[in-house]
Amino acid sequence: MGGYLIRRLLYMIPVLIIISLISFFVIQLMPGDFTTQFRLNPRFSKETIARLEEQYGLDQPAHVRYWRWVSGIITRGDFGYSMETMQPAFDALFKGRLGWTLLISFGTLIFTWVLAIPIGIYSARRQYSVGDYALTLFGFLGLSIPNFFFALVVIWFLVSVLNVGAAGLGVGGLFDVHYITAPWSWGKFVNFLWHLWPVLLVVGTSGMAGLIRYMRGQMLETLSRQYVMTARAKGLDERKVIWRHTVRNAINPLISMLGMSLPDLFAGAFFAAIILGLPTVERAFWNALQRQDEYVIMSGLLFFAFLLQVGNLLGDVMLAWVDPRIRYD
Repeated sequence: MGGYLIRRLLYMIPVLIIISLISFFVIQLMPGDFTTQFRLNPRFSKETIARLEEQYGLDQPAHVRYWRWVSGIITRGDFGYSMETMQPAFDALFKGRLGWTLLISFGTLIFTWVLAIPIGIYSARRQYSVGDYALTLFGFLGLSIPNFFFALVVIWFLVSVLNVGAAGLGVGGLFDVHYITAPWSWGKFVNFLWHLWPVLLVVGTSGMAGLIRYMRGQMLETLSRQYVMTARAKGLDERKVIWRHTVRNAINPLISMLGMSLPDLFAGAFFAAIILGLPTVERAFWNALQRQDEYVIMSGLLFFAFLLQVGNLLGDVMLAWVDPRIRYD
């Protein structure tokens, strides 16, 4: 397993280089650049714009800018500078945001799996029951409603129906205004939880709905296999049949999907961050896209590609852990 992990980590390097190369030149296809917004402003003269292009290196050919950017990462760990905020691109993207991003993303992942797996098992064991039909309806609703629309519905429900503002509770962000700069306390923690649950609900619902459907399908297929029927015919306790012989085999394909689910998770968090005003990497990435802040955009794309590869690796390792038939050595 150790050799396999080292090989997989080494494989990440050329993949990231190829992704950075493709992404950089795709970004160059966008019309205009960071200085385009200044060209439309009469207060900026041509000389000023030319000086900005020289300062940011935008007067250089694309392949020269790409090489400078990549060589800066390899030799100095320098991801370039944000043209908008005039700070290192790494800081513009991650400083004060990475922790919240990982907390929300992996919190959503845990929230999704902890609820979806038992619901999928329940739905499969009680196929065509009222509960199964209700959960199936929930699954289809979750799959069909876009994250951004669901986020707007949640905001409307909290503000217009529950009128939470009258109770002194805010909507959006991770804290009410008076808690943002306050030191951590029990009140701030409770306020954080109040702001966190809509995020988990919005981001996790679509993933949960799909996971429930997958788990239900895998359970039904596994329950019909010969070894499960044999275990039941021998009089084995039903709980052991379900949890030892059925769930352990049914969940394997879902574990392999874990890594592939990370892009959907970050895509959902992307829209939630914009609508709910979350201080996450996705929101900084969105701001950079609007301003064509190319080094911040490139750093964000590398970050998301790296997370996708780490997710795939974790999925493979977890699959080998739960299924003793799988060996990577």
